[in-house]
Amino acid sequence: MKKLIDYLKANKITEVECVISDMTGIARGKIAPVDKFIDEKGMRLPESVLLQTVTGDYVDDDLYDSLLDKADIDFVCVPDANAVFMLPWTVEATAQVIHDTFDKMGNPIELSPRNLLKKVLKLYEEKGWKPVVAPEMEFYLTHRNSDPDMPLMPPIGRSGRKESGRQSFSIDAANEYDPLFEDMYDWCEAQGLDIDTLIHEEGTAQMEINFSHGDPLSLADQVFVFKRTLREAALKHDVCATFMAKPVTDEPGSAMHIHQSVVDTKTGKNIFTNEDGTKSAKFLSYIGGLQKYIPELLPLMAPNVNSFRRFLPGTSAPVNLEWGDENRTCGLRIPESSPQNRRIENRIAGADANSYLAIAATLLCGYMGMVEDVKPSTPVQGRANENRQGISLPLTLEEALAVMSESSAVREYLGDSFTTGYIAVKQADLENFRRVISSWEREFLLLTV
Repeated sequence: MKKLIDYLKANKITEVECVISDMTGIARGKIAPVDKFIDEKGMRLPESVLLQTVTGDYVDDDLYDSLLDKADIDFVCVPDANAVFMLPWTVEATAQVIHDTFDKMGNPIELSPRNLLKKVLKLYEEKGWKPVVAPEMEFYLTHRNSDPDMPLMPPIGRSGRKESGRQSFSIDAANEYDPLFEDMYDWCEAQGLDIDTLIHEEGTAQMEINFSHGDPLSLADQVFVFKRTLREAALKHDVCATFMAKPVTDEPGSAMHIHQSVVDTKTGKNIFTNEDGTKSAKFLSYIGGLQKYIPELLPLMAPNVNSFRRFLPGTSAPVNLEWGDENRTCGLRIPESSPQNRRIENRIAGADANSYLAIAATLLCGYMGMVEDVKPSTPVQGRANENRQGISLPLTLEEALAVMSESSAVREYLGDSFTTGYIAVKQADLENFRRVISSWEREFLLLTV
């Protein structure tokens, strides 16, 4: 705790937000005065927190009882001194501290998304490998919306007008929201978030922020914090920011593209590249692992009913697991790079995914591919959706959860407790969704059928 206490005192922190990520990626925890936080050296939360759905409901009672102690006991939350972030938007000097979760015996809680990512990283460590990732986060800015039955509208920019049409890579269109982005960059810098490029994406008022490459756990923490930071910056400027996968009808969806490579721990060399600079066997088997296992782990990358609206035919999202050099129509793109920087871009995950789980899933797929020496398909030339080689994705959440449930590999590596708990949370979300009558049904079925 000494490093953490020194930081809190040096920055004259008066309040600490003690947080963990639940399955959805929602920050849950407690707010404590700094003296109480230092005295208690952490916090306790009920185990049930990790079985809450996006609506705040819980899983089926039978599963609840089988996964948790019937007394609804607490687990222990221990602060990570390497995951402390200032909150520049608060009135009081406040720090957000991400915690790890353990049972009373000191064992990591299996249902914790952050612990799951650590578990996958441990597999790499045992092989003498270190994965490197760089996430890209797409999002929409929208007009403030208080009625969920009403469609989202673009916000008004500096010019006093709403954006119209699609403005991919337009500097002027991005500059419409300069005051908001200036706050975002200032707040990210104050928190140590290593964000890089801002671009205007294809959709109306759709943007993308790229993170610099680095350690997967650190980047997962940063994406977790960034989502909240951007939302706060947007609210300050009377607009909303959303990471929904498909928030606007007839507009492109929002993805979390994950660039990934692996270096040898001892030499620091990229194991995706041979000494002569060519693609290595491990590079190809990593791709093979992504192709083979993404369908079984897809709910970690596309976790919501809305996630699958990105995968409609004819949209910008790649509805395939093909791979190709510099080919954005492929689910797995190989960007142009030097041999040492050779990497794979997974374009499947949605912006709505929990960063810990999406990064854990893609790294686990690649790991299994290398361990099993899985052979990839032939790289695609031209449009991948038109030249698919029989590799398909589940196209609904219900189908994806069924595939994940039946996967022996998923249960072997993620554990029965996490797999059962995660599927139960998402099935509860699905059941809640099915109870809602949509505006489409009222518009086209109400007076016609």
